[in-house]
Amino acid sequence: MEPGKDEASKAGVGASQQLSPAGVPPPTQINKLKFGTPSLRKDKRQNSSRFNISKNRELQKLPQLTEAPDSNKEELFIQKIRQCCVLFDFVSDPLSDLKWKEVKRAALHEMVEYVTTQKNVITDAIYSEAVNMFAINLFRTLPPSSNPNGAEFDPEEDEPTLEAAWPHLQLVYDFFLRFLESPDFQANSAKRYIDQKFVLQLLELFDSEDPRERDFLKTTLHRIYGKFLSLRSYIRKQINNIFYSFIYETEHHNGIAELLEILGSIINGFALPLKDEHKVFLLKVLLPLHKVKSLSVYHPQLAYCVVQFLEKDPSLTEPVIKCLLKFWPKTHSPKEDSLLDTGDHEEQDESVHVECEDNSPP
Repeated sequence: MEPGKDEASKAGVGASQQLSPAGVPPPTQINKLKFGTPSLRKDKRQNSSRFNISKNRELQKLPQLTEAPDSNKEELFIQKIRQCCVLFDFVSDPLSDLKWKEVKRAALHEMVEYVTTQKNVITDAIYSEAVNMFAINLFRTLPPSSNPNGAEFDPEEDEPTLEAAWPHLQLVYDFFLRFLESPDFQANSAKRYIDQKFVLQLLELFDSEDPRERDFLKTTLHRIYGKFLSLRSYIRKQINNIFYSFIYETEHHNGIAELLEILGSIINGFALPLKDEHKVFLLKVLLPLHKVKSLSVYHPQLAYCVVQFLEKDPSLTEPVIKCLLKFWPKTHSPKEDSLLDTGDHEEQDESVHVECEDNSPP
């Protein structure tokens, strides 16, 4: 499914572009935390991933970057980035190290402003430091699922588990996004550090139960996809692997809606005529997602992806409908409603070029 050069220019993955402009699927669950829901049956739950808490957590407040002499700014910037590699306990003793936690929070906030407002601050020495700081803070073992038996999640009534370390994690994500979006950022200088291993670890975080984190991950991966052409095929392949595991093995993953939203932008940029591998992706990966009992959680984003294909190639309409009929539920009314909603977007076409098969991978 590698897009050509024409696709790259139309894929909607520019660094300054928002992931969800008008016309793309409804926002994911993050809006629930922002605006609330009419009624909630469960209290908000705070949990934390398994961080390796630093032994030496006493941080010294450093001078402001904007007040330092130009000759010292790079060294001071690196010192602040390294300070932010110190990890604190937000769960077993949330009131511990409050003074040092505030030093880190203030340093992160200052660096966000620094890379946003200042020019020529991302030098060659900064790339490895910034990527390493992001990895130390974010790449970790996620907490056990609060819903281990796979019972269906109701986004209208069930509250997600929130990450206790979010006061720092949010700023780390924000800094890294501003770093990626900076006019100073050079993908050629960063590709030694933002590689396939980095992408794989980033994708693993999409299973976080905290919708705020998944929203940042969605935008971060979208920026990486737009800037690193050599990683595009790998990113799509790994997303496919997540979907296969979700459909045929676990039926449990918290980030399916966000991953589909990213794919919606990618599909929108596919060049015409569609490649056969793109059609195979539709029929073998996207459509089987309709089989999973938690379809209602990610259906708006899935429907958008399917409709993107049909708008580009109406001849796919009939095989799509045939596939959907194979997945039609007998007793699961929410899933039936979702499939009916998908069908509302589609019009039948007489020409059929691809067959749909519902086969699990060997």
